Amino acid sequence: MQKCSGKVREKMKNNLIGKKLIWLSMFMALSVVGATIKIPAIVGSIALDSFPALLAASILGGGAGAVAGALGHLVSAMLSGFPLGPMHFLISMEMAILIWMFGVFWHHHKKVVASLFFILGNSIMAPLPFLFILGKGFYWAVLPSLILSSAMNTGLALLLIPRLVPIITNRLFKGEIKG
Repeated sequence: MQKCSGKVREKMKNNLIGKKLIWLSMFMALSVVGATIKIPAIVGSIALDSFPALLAASILGGGAGAVAGALGHLVSAMLSGFPLGPMHFLISMEMAILIWMFGVFWHHHKKVVASLFFILGNSIMAPLPFLFILGKGFYWAVLPSLILSSAMNTGLALLLIPRLVPIITNRLFKGEIKG
């Protein structure tokens, strides 16, 4: 293990932050791509925009995943013409919280809890405000599509996380000096 000066350590820290921002940008771009893959639903903004955010949460941390998830939802809603109007900002905040919590559970090695929390939170809990705003009919009509898309987004993330973690962490920390 090599010792390094404060300047070298600061440069390496800045380099790591830059690399994380680049990877976050990639996950955000993937969320935009996923936003174009729609799941048939009563509301046209249900899409595969969450799985890149779940990847970001598991690899880069919950905060990074939350940013990618909120942006992914807003782009998905925009591509559908914002069918729920300004309520999409509430949904993007819910998405950010759910993905952030997924990251917290994931990093505490509670992968099953993280997955179930996201699926149940995104499909059953997140639309609850709309039960009171738009009524029971809307809630029950959107529920099957949300369950399906949440399970698909989580399944894709669980499939890709073990394959991407070694690649991304090797690139993030390549050449970093410990000390």
